[in-house]
Amino acid sequence: MSALPVDSLEMLPMTIADLDDLVPVEVQSYVVPWSRGNFIDSLAAGYECRVLRSSAGELLGYFIAMAGFEEMHLLNITVTPAHQGRSLALMMLDELQAVCRQHGAAQLWLEVRISNDRARSIYRRYGFAEVGLRRGYYPNPAGPREDAVLMSFTL
Repeated sequence: MSALPVDSLEMLPMTIADLDDLVPVEVQSYVVPWSRGNFIDSLAAGYECRVLRSSAGELLGYFIAMAGFEEMHLLNITVTPAHQGRSLALMMLDELQAVCRQHGAAQLWLEVRISNDRARSIYRRYGFAEVGLRRGYYPNPAGPREDAVLMSFTL
């Protein structure tokens, strides 16, 4: 896989029009994906929703975060499977960190499946600390609910 030049990338506010590209990626990426309605609800609620696109308009990734009092909660971050391994998640986390600062957030929180070693490694490399466990947090169609690792990043 070749690297994408940074100047060929655009981080844009997510719109309803993005969902036609985004929902199939979500379905491909997760055992229990968000529905189109989940994305629409997030947009309607005014959450921080961004898409990462190439200058040619190709969807590369997206994130959704919810602002709270002096904190931000990352609800969903996804790099399209075809573009994983190119540090795009780190670029989106940099953008999210800037959004956090605009909101005056001192802390960024997220949950990640305990089995998702790749994501946990990315988050740790970025500077997140594993601070707790949420038992039975994630649905699992193949068996019992899966625990989530709670992670925190101090801004």
